[in-house]
Amino acid sequence: MAETLDELTYDYEEDGTLVRKEIDRVVLTKGGWATMMFLFQELDRNSGKFRAPKIAIVRFKKSKGTYRKQSSFNISSEKQARQIAEVFEQWYPQMQAAAQVEGEEGEEGDDAPADD
Repeated sequence: MAETLDELTYDYEEDGTLVRKEIDRVVLTKGGWATMMFLFQELDRNSGKFRAPKIAIVRFKKSKGTYRKQSSFNISSEKQARQIAEVFEQWYPQMQAAAQVEGEEGEEGDDAPADD
């Protein structure tokens, strides 16, 4: 089990064969609840080659000194990623307007931002 975010990996092996390999990662939030994004590829067992890259957003909870995966979401295509980004672009102005009405402007939620 990983005690630090640097120790976490999205690589996965079965019977000594790497079937999922991490290409890149970004830490979005740190702390007791950490959120990371992983760029990864999965092995096509028929061809023996790695498929097109995907993105995973993974939430970890630190408990008893180690991080454990709590949940994850895979973004499997560029189309899906662009749809998600489009929804964010539409919703954030609405969220700001609602926060101003309620007097909550400036709140960023309960996640601690990742250090740069």
